[in-house]
Amino acid sequence: MRALPNFSRGLAKRGYRFVIRLVTTMIQVRWGCLSIKGNFRENNEDSFVVDPRGRFFIVADGMGGQSAGEKASALAVDIIPHRLEQTIDFDKATPTEVLKRIDEAVAFANGEIMALSSLDAEYLNMGTTLAFMVVVASQMFIGGVGDSRVYRLRGDQLEQITKDHSLTQALFDAGTITAEEAKTHRYKNVLYRYLGTKEGGTGTEAKVLDAQSGDRFMLCSDGVTDGIKNDLNQIIPLLKQDDLNAAAAAIIKTAEDGGSKDNITCLVVHCL
Repeated sequence: MRALPNFSRGLAKRGYRFVIRLVTTMIQVRWGCLSIKGNFRENNEDSFVVDPRGRFFIVADGMGGQSAGEKASALAVDIIPHRLEQTIDFDKATPTEVLKRIDEAVAFANGEIMALSSLDAEYLNMGTTLAFMVVVASQMFIGGVGDSRVYRLRGDQLEQITKDHSLTQALFDAGTITAEEAKTHRYKNVLYRYLGTKEGGTGTEAKVLDAQSGDRFMLCSDGVTDGIKNDLNQIIPLLKQDDLNAAAAAIIKTAEDGGSKDNITCLVVHCL
């Protein structure tokens, strides 16, 4: 993917790549990340991007096979940051305005992915999921499309902030299956909304959160959650590590050891 001078990014196409920074904003944050292709894939279709100023964090999990999945996720982490920078005043924009601009940026990226998919047979039916965190003033805006997720660790409480756009999640919301059944349901990886489809541009359902000192956030592709199926609480001590690169690496190793069959990306953000 074409390198962007304004962003620190890792696409992990040639092995492991770590990213860690310390910045001063209204919310002071530091972060670490790791992305690998895993044991069962020939290439890495995951992408991630981190703003060097700590204003936004994005993880994308491409689909469509080989170069198509890589292209879709790369487009998402290329286009969305530019739109955010062009349209959001990160110091004083109102929550309503930020939510609108985020959805517009994602919808624009979705349109570009659909357009290329229709024009180039190499990228036919490509798509990507998305998980993001945008920091404006003293608030976090967190959302996603598909089944990449964002979690918050506050104290010893791990909470999933995003909701999957999967058939399994829809069945659970309807009361058809239990939370325990959802963990291993045959439709858990079948998505009804992701970038690359008309539904992909219909909104991110972002939540607005007030950050507290000590909060830790994990953005991840489903390679993490697929490998840690039955007990996500086992990652709590891993998330608490002082070295955020080590935290991301430990979580990914746990997912690998748990049998994850996908690319695996984990981005950890700590609020100071």
